[in-house]
Amino acid sequence: MRSGEALQKVLAKLNSWLEQLIWLLPNLVVALLVVVVFWLMARLIQNLIVQLLRRVSSVEEMNRLVATVISFAILGVGVFIALGIVGLDKTVTSLLAGAGIVALAIGLAFQNIATNFIAGIFLSTRRPFQLNHLIETNNVLGTVQSISLRSTELRTPQGQVVLIPNKEVFEKPIVNYTVSQRRRIDLKVDIAYSEDLEKVKRIASQALEGVPFRQAAQPVELFYEEFADTSIKLAIRLWIDSSEQNDFLQARSEVIERIKRAFDEHDITLPSSLRTFDLGIASSERLLKILAEQEVSPSNERNHSSKE
Repeated sequence: MRSGEALQKVLAKLNSWLEQLIWLLPNLVVALLVVVVFWLMARLIQNLIVQLLRRVSSVEEMNRLVATVISFAILGVGVFIALGIVGLDKTVTSLLAGAGIVALAIGLAFQNIATNFIAGIFLSTRRPFQLNHLIETNNVLGTVQSISLRSTELRTPQGQVVLIPNKEVFEKPIVNYTVSQRRRIDLKVDIAYSEDLEKVKRIASQALEGVPFRQAAQPVELFYEEFADTSIKLAIRLWIDSSEQNDFLQARSEVIERIKRAFDEHDITLPSSLRTFDLGIASSERLLKILAEQEVSPSNERNHSSKE
Protein backbone atom coordinates (compact mmCIF):
# COMPACT_ATOMS: atom_id res chain seq x y z
CA MET A 1 0.00 0.00 0.00
CA ARG A 2 2.69 2.43 0.86
CA SER A 3 4.47 1.87 -2.47
CA GLY A 4 1.17 2.38 -4.29
CA GLU A 5 0.50 5.65 -2.45
CA ALA A 6 4.03 6.89 -3.22
CA LEU A 7 3.55 6.04 -6.89
CA GLN A 8 0.24 7.91 -6.96
CA LYS A 9 1.90 10.96 -5.40
CA VAL A 10 4.68 10.88 -7.98
CA LEU A 11 2.17 10.54 -10.82
CA ALA A 12 0.08 13.37 -9.36
CA LYS A 13 3.17 15.60 -9.16
CA LEU A 14 4.16 14.77 -12.72
CA ASN A 15 0.61 15.42 -13.86
CA SER A 16 0.67 18.80 -12.09
CA TRP A 17 3.95 19.71 -13.77
CA LEU A 18 2.58 18.65 -17.12
CA GLU A 19 -0.48 20.82 -16.64
CA GLN A 20 1.73 23.77 -15.66
CA LEU A 21 3.92 23.13 -18.71
CA ILE A 22 0.92 23.08 -21.00
CA TRP A 23 -0.36 26.24 -19.35
CA LEU A 24 3.05 27.92 -19.71
CA LEU A 25 3.65 26.60 -23.24
CA PRO A 26 2.45 29.79 -25.01
CA ASN A 27 4.61 31.91 -22.70
CA LEU A 28 7.60 29.63 -23.34
CA VAL A 29 7.14 30.01 -27.08
CA VAL A 30 6.92 33.78 -26.73
CA ALA A 31 9.96 33.81 -24.44
CA LEU A 32 11.93 31.71 -26.93
CA LEU A 33 10.98 34.07 -29.75
CA VAL A 34 12.09 37.02 -27.63
CA VAL A 35 15.49 35.40 -27.04
CA VAL A 36 15.90 34.62 -30.75
CA VAL A 37 14.93 38.17 -31.75
CA PHE A 38 17.35 39.73 -29.24
CA TRP A 39 20.09 37.33 -30.36
CA LEU A 40 19.68 38.38 -33.99
CA MET A 41 19.51 42.01 -32.90
CA ALA A 42 22.72 41.60 -30.87
CA ARG A 43 24.57 40.10 -33.88
CA LEU A 44 23.39 42.89 -36.16
CA ILE A 45 24.30 45.63 -33.68
CA GLN A 46 27.69 43.98 -33.02
CA ASN A 47 28.64 44.15 -36.70
CA LEU A 48 27.35 47.73 -36.93
CA ILE A 49 29.37 48.82 -33.88
CA VAL A 50 32.53 47.23 -35.28
CA GLN A 51 32.10 49.23 -38.49
CA LEU A 52 31.53 52.46 -36.55
CA LEU A 53 34.47 51.91 -34.18
CA ARG A 54 36.83 51.31 -37.10
CA ARG A 55 36.33 54.95 -38.06
CA VAL A 56 37.61 56.24 -34.72
CA SER A 57 39.93 53.43 -33.58
CA SER A 58 42.62 51.44 -35.40
CA VAL A 59 42.81 48.72 -32.73
CA GLU A 60 40.78 45.87 -34.21
CA GLU A 61 41.05 43.73 -31.08
CA MET A 62 39.60 46.47 -28.93
CA ASN A 63 36.86 47.27 -31.45
CA ARG A 64 35.63 43.69 -31.47
CA LEU A 65 35.81 43.41 -27.68
CA VAL A 66 33.67 46.53 -27.15
CA ALA A 67 31.19 45.32 -29.78
CA THR A 68 31.02 41.86 -28.15
CA VAL A 69 30.39 43.33 -24.69
CA ILE A 70 27.53 45.46 -26.04
CA SER A 71 26.04 42.50 -27.92
CA PHE A 72 26.13 40.35 -24.76
CA ALA A 73 24.43 43.15 -22.85
CA ILE A 74 21.64 43.27 -25.45
CA LEU A 75 21.27 39.49 -25.35
CA GLY A 76 21.16 39.61 -21.54
CA VAL A 77 18.27 42.09 -21.69
CA GLY A 78 16.43 39.67 -23.96
CA VAL A 79 17.03 36.77 -21.55
CA PHE A 80 15.75 38.81 -18.58
CA ILE A 81 12.62 39.77 -20.52
CA ALA A 82 12.06 36.10 -21.47
CA LEU A 83 12.40 35.03 -17.83
CA GLY A 84 9.84 37.67 -16.86
CA ILE A 85 7.41 36.35 -19.48
CA VAL A 86 7.50 32.84 -18.00
CA GLY A 87 6.97 34.25 -14.52
CA LEU A 88 10.48 33.94 -13.12
CA ASP A 89 10.67 37.50 -11.82
CA LYS A 90 12.41 36.49 -8.62
CA THR A 91 15.01 34.64 -10.64
CA VAL A 92 15.67 37.79 -12.66
CA THR A 93 16.17 39.79 -9.46
CA SER A 94 18.55 37.18 -8.07
CA LEU A 95 20.53 37.11 -11.33
CA LEU A 96 20.85 40.88 -11.36
CA ALA A 97 22.03 40.95 -7.75
CA GLY A 98 24.49 38.14 -8.37
CA ALA A 99 25.79 39.82 -11.52
CA GLY A 100 26.41 43.04 -9.60
CA ILE A 101 28.33 41.23 -6.87
CA VAL A 102 30.40 39.28 -9.41
CA ALA A 103 31.18 42.47 -11.38
CA LEU A 104 32.31 44.24 -8.18
CA ALA A 105 34.54 41.33 -7.18
CA ILE A 106 36.08 41.11 -10.65
CA GLY A 107 36.67 44.87 -10.71
CA LEU A 108 38.51 44.78 -7.38
CA ALA A 109 40.55 41.71 -8.31
CA PHE A 110 41.62 42.98 -11.73
CA GLN A 111 41.84 46.69 -11.02
CA ASN A 112 45.15 47.19 -12.86
CA ILE A 113 43.96 45.25 -15.89
CA ALA A 114 40.75 47.26 -15.99
CA THR A 115 42.71 50.51 -15.72
CA ASN A 116 44.99 49.52 -18.60
CA PHE A 117 41.96 48.46 -20.64
CA ILE A 118 40.20 51.80 -20.12
CA ALA A 119 43.43 53.66 -20.90
CA GLY A 120 43.73 51.62 -24.09
CA ILE A 121 40.22 52.69 -25.11
CA PHE A 122 41.12 56.36 -24.57
CA LEU A 123 44.35 55.95 -26.54
CA SER A 124 42.55 54.33 -29.46
CA THR A 125 39.83 57.00 -29.57
CA ARG A 126 41.96 60.11 -28.94
CA ARG A 127 44.72 58.82 -31.26
CA PRO A 128 47.81 60.63 -29.94
CA PHE A 129 49.73 58.18 -32.15
CA GLN A 130 49.09 55.43 -34.67
CA LEU A 131 50.85 52.33 -35.90
CA ASN A 132 54.36 52.93 -37.32
CA HIS A 133 54.59 56.35 -35.64
CA LEU A 134 57.90 57.24 -34.01
CA ILE A 135 57.14 58.32 -30.44
CA GLU A 136 58.90 58.78 -27.11
CA THR A 137 57.17 58.02 -23.82
CA ASN A 138 58.30 56.80 -20.41
CA ASN A 139 61.93 57.47 -21.49
CA VAL A 140 61.56 55.00 -24.37
CA LEU A 141 61.99 56.02 -28.03
CA GLY A 142 60.56 53.66 -30.62
CA THR A 143 58.16 52.90 -33.45
CA VAL A 144 54.62 51.83 -32.50
CA GLN A 145 54.15 48.18 -33.44
CA SER A 146 50.77 47.44 -31.85
CA ILE A 147 48.25 48.71 -29.30
CA SER A 148 46.62 45.87 -27.36
CA LEU A 149 44.06 45.86 -24.57
CA ARG A 150 46.76 45.99 -21.91
CA SER A 151 49.92 47.53 -23.37
CA THR A 152 51.52 49.45 -26.22
CA GLU A 153 54.38 47.77 -28.08
CA LEU A 154 57.35 49.88 -29.23
CA ARG A 155 60.37 48.82 -31.26
CA THR A 156 63.45 50.88 -30.39
CA PRO A 157 66.03 51.97 -33.01
CA GLN A 158 68.37 49.34 -31.50
CA GLY A 159 65.83 46.60 -32.37
CA GLN A 160 64.48 45.83 -28.89
CA VAL A 161 60.73 45.40 -28.33
CA VAL A 162 59.37 47.27 -25.29
CA LEU A 163 55.88 46.71 -23.86
CA ILE A 164 54.56 49.67 -21.89
CA PRO A 165 51.26 49.41 -19.94
CA ASN A 166 48.56 51.61 -21.43
CA LYS A 167 48.07 53.30 -18.07
CA GLU A 168 51.69 54.51 -18.08
CA VAL A 169 51.42 55.70 -21.69
CA PHE A 170 48.16 57.54 -21.01
CA GLU A 171 49.39 59.28 -17.85
CA LYS A 172 52.91 60.24 -19.05
CA PRO A 173 53.91 62.79 -21.73
CA ILE A 174 54.02 61.50 -25.30
CA VAL A 175 56.35 62.99 -27.93
CA ASN A 176 55.23 62.14 -31.47
CA TYR A 177 57.99 62.69 -34.05
CA THR A 178 55.90 61.51 -37.01
CA VAL A 179 52.64 63.45 -36.86
CA SER A 180 54.23 66.80 -37.83
CA GLN A 181 56.39 65.20 -40.55
CA ARG A 182 59.30 67.53 -39.71
CA ARG A 183 62.08 67.89 -37.15
CA ARG A 184 64.67 70.51 -36.29
CA ILE A 185 68.38 69.78 -36.14
CA ASP A 186 70.20 71.69 -33.41
CA LEU A 187 73.99 71.72 -33.65
CA LYS A 188 76.69 73.69 -31.81
CA VAL A 189 80.13 74.38 -33.25
CA ASP A 190 83.19 75.90 -31.53
CA ILE A 191 84.81 78.70 -33.55
CA ALA A 192 88.30 80.02 -32.79
CA TYR A 193 88.60 83.59 -31.57
CA SER A 194 90.90 84.44 -34.48
CA GLU A 195 88.26 83.72 -37.15
CA ASP A 196 86.09 86.23 -39.00
CA LEU A 197 82.63 85.54 -37.56
CA GLU A 198 80.72 86.97 -40.52
CA LYS A 199 82.75 84.81 -42.90
CA VAL A 200 82.07 81.75 -40.78
CA LYS A 201 78.31 82.31 -40.87
CA ARG A 202 78.33 82.88 -44.62
CA ILE A 203 80.32 79.72 -45.38
CA ALA A 204 78.25 77.59 -43.00
CA SER A 205 74.99 78.84 -44.53
CA GLN A 206 76.20 78.05 -48.06
CA ALA A 207 77.36 74.59 -47.03
CA LEU A 208 73.94 73.65 -45.59
CA GLU A 209 71.81 74.65 -48.57
CA GLY A 210 71.83 71.18 -50.12
CA VAL A 211 71.30 69.06 -47.01
CA PRO A 212 69.00 66.07 -47.73
CA PHE A 213 65.40 66.37 -46.49
CA ARG A 214 65.89 70.08 -45.67
CA GLN A 215 62.75 72.24 -45.82
CA ALA A 216 63.53 74.96 -48.32
CA ALA A 217 60.77 77.21 -46.93
CA GLN A 218 62.55 77.37 -43.56
CA PRO A 219 65.89 79.27 -43.70
CA VAL A 220 68.97 77.99 -41.93
CA GLU A 221 69.41 79.80 -38.60
CA LEU A 222 72.93 80.64 -37.42
CA PHE A 223 73.74 82.74 -34.39
CA TYR A 224 76.49 83.00 -31.81
CA GLU A 225 75.57 82.10 -28.24
CA GLU A 226 78.49 82.80 -25.90
CA PHE A 227 82.21 83.35 -25.36
CA ALA A 228 83.73 80.11 -24.09
CA ASP A 229 87.23 79.60 -22.66
CA THR A 230 88.90 78.76 -25.96
CA SER A 231 86.19 79.41 -28.56
CA ILE A 232 82.96 81.15 -29.52
CA LYS A 233 79.82 78.98 -29.60
CA LEU A 234 78.00 78.92 -32.96
CA ALA A 235 74.44 77.51 -32.90
CA ILE A 236 73.02 76.03 -36.12
CA ARG A 237 69.34 75.25 -36.62
CA LEU A 238 67.57 73.88 -39.69
CA TRP A 239 64.30 72.04 -40.34
CA ILE A 240 64.06 68.77 -42.26
CA ASP A 241 61.22 66.61 -43.56
CA SER A 242 61.37 63.55 -41.38
CA SER A 243 59.01 60.79 -40.33
CA GLU A 244 61.60 58.26 -39.14
CA GLN A 245 64.59 58.31 -36.84
CA ASN A 246 66.90 57.20 -39.65
CA ASP A 247 66.04 60.29 -41.72
CA PHE A 248 66.92 62.55 -38.80
CA LEU A 249 70.22 60.79 -38.05
CA GLN A 250 71.23 60.80 -41.72
CA ALA A 251 70.46 64.49 -42.11
CA ARG A 252 72.35 65.41 -38.92
CA SER A 253 75.36 63.41 -40.06
CA GLU A 254 75.25 65.18 -43.42
CA VAL A 255 75.19 68.57 -41.65
CA ILE A 256 78.32 67.71 -39.64
CA GLU A 257 80.16 66.46 -42.72
CA ARG A 258 79.31 69.54 -44.79
CA ILE A 259 80.34 71.95 -42.02
CA LYS A 260 83.68 70.20 -41.51
CA ARG A 261 84.39 70.04 -45.27
CA ALA A 262 83.50 73.69 -45.85
CA PHE A 263 85.58 74.91 -42.91
CA ASP A 264 88.59 72.84 -44.05
CA GLU A 265 88.35 74.30 -47.57
CA HIS A 266 88.35 77.87 -46.23
CA ASP A 267 90.98 77.26 -43.49
CA ILE A 268 88.56 77.91 -40.64
CA THR A 269 89.90 76.54 -37.37
CA LEU A 270 87.78 74.31 -35.16
CA PRO A 271 89.57 74.44 -31.79
CA SER A 272 89.76 71.33 -29.65
CA SER A 273 89.91 71.02 -25.90
CA LEU A 274 93.68 70.42 -26.08
CA ARG A 275 95.87 73.48 -25.38
CA THR A 276 98.87 74.19 -27.65
CA PHE A 277 101.78 76.53 -26.90
CA ASP A 278 103.84 78.30 -29.58
CA LEU A 279 107.34 78.81 -28.14
CA GLY A 280 108.87 80.32 -31.26
CA ILE A 281 112.15 79.28 -32.96
CA ALA A 282 114.53 80.67 -30.34
CA SER A 283 112.62 79.20 -27.44
CA SER A 284 112.41 75.84 -29.18
CA GLU A 285 116.18 75.73 -29.71
CA ARG A 286 116.85 76.53 -26.03
CA LEU A 287 114.37 73.81 -24.97
CA LEU A 288 116.07 71.24 -27.19
CA LYS A 289 119.51 72.22 -25.82
CA ILE A 290 118.32 71.80 -22.22
CA LEU A 291 116.82 68.37 -23.00
CA ALA A 292 120.06 67.29 -24.70
CA GLU A 293 122.12 68.34 -21.67
CA GLN A 294 119.83 66.40 -19.36
CA GLU A 295 120.31 63.28 -21.49
CA VAL A 296 124.11 63.65 -21.57
CA SER A 297 124.50 64.38 -17.85
CA PRO A 298 123.14 61.06 -16.53
CA SER A 299 125.29 59.10 -18.97
CA ASN A 300 128.45 60.91 -17.77
CA GLU A 301 127.59 60.16 -14.17
CA ARG A 302 127.17 56.45 -14.96
CA ASN A 303 130.54 56.32 -16.72
CA HIS A 304 132.29 58.04 -13.82
CA SER A 305 130.83 55.66 -11.27
CA SER A 306 131.86 52.63 -13.34
CA LYS A 307 135.47 53.81 -13.48
CA GLU A 308 135.59 54.05 -9.70
